[in-house]
Amino acid sequence: MEVRSKKRLLTLLKFLVSGLLIYFVIQKVDFKSIVDILKTSNVGFLLLALGFFILSKWIAAFRLNYYFHDLSLPLSHQSNLKLYGLGMFYNLFLPGGIGGDAYKAYILNKTFKTKTKSLVGSLFIDRLSGLVALYILATVFALFLDHEYAKQLFYVIIASIPLSVMVFWFFNKKVVKPGFAILWKSLGLSILVQASQVVSVLFILKAISVDTQHTAYLFIFLISSIVSVLPISIGGIGLREVTFLYGASYLGLDEQVSVSISFIFFSIQALVSLFGIYFHFRSPKLTVENQQP
Repeated sequence: MEVRSKKRLLTLLKFLVSGLLIYFVIQKVDFKSIVDILKTSNVGFLLLALGFFILSKWIAAFRLNYYFHDLSLPLSHQSNLKLYGLGMFYNLFLPGGIGGDAYKAYILNKTFKTKTKSLVGSLFIDRLSGLVALYILATVFALFLDHEYAKQLFYVIIASIPLSVMVFWFFNKKVVKPGFAILWKSLGLSILVQASQVVSVLFILKAISVDTQHTAYLFIFLISSIVSVLPISIGGIGLREVTFLYGASYLGLDEQVSVSISFIFFSIQALVSLFGIYFHFRSPKLTVENQQP
């Protein structure tokens, strides 16, 4: 089977998985209640949620540019933002074509002759630092959950935080070496990225008038963000919603509210990613600078 045919089949399967998962979630909840929740959302708080999500992506782009600078590729921050926005658009809206990270590696290699292996390594470790930050924040929130397992595993959860950092340090030093010099800076920025998205979800909770159990909802959100990275659906569609559904059931939360949070967050993500379409039709001109971002 040709490579192109395999990619098309894989994309089709991802669409199928996303569709089935969304259908499953809709069958499990009162969809009319979800629509009512969405219709009565506070627009002001939703705009604040949008603002903090944009901030999270700005910080993430800033973090990625540190990796490029570490490769002696001093890409200007403006150029990097354009490239990052285009990558978001490709990842969410053109899953059958070239992925966002693959496009970044291709265009940077073509423009600046930077080694593809080094670029791919930097892009991978950049993503991994985000996952480690998600895990750290999720475990912190788990410590404050009013749940018997969280209480029983309290010390195990605490111990897992430095352990995850040590594993990340070792992996970056011994396996994927690009970016090791900026490991701590990257991890700090990753925590800021995820914290900004946590604040975004807090405003979503305020927008739909949820005034209790914020810790549990935010914990589910962080877990759903980890699960959505699995490459079995389109942009994590369906995976996040299923995680919110079962997470709410497990922690005794309102399932309709939980799924509504997921729908709103995805809508914000899609709206921001859509702006990258401008650079799809007008390829960004990439420039370098002498100073680090």
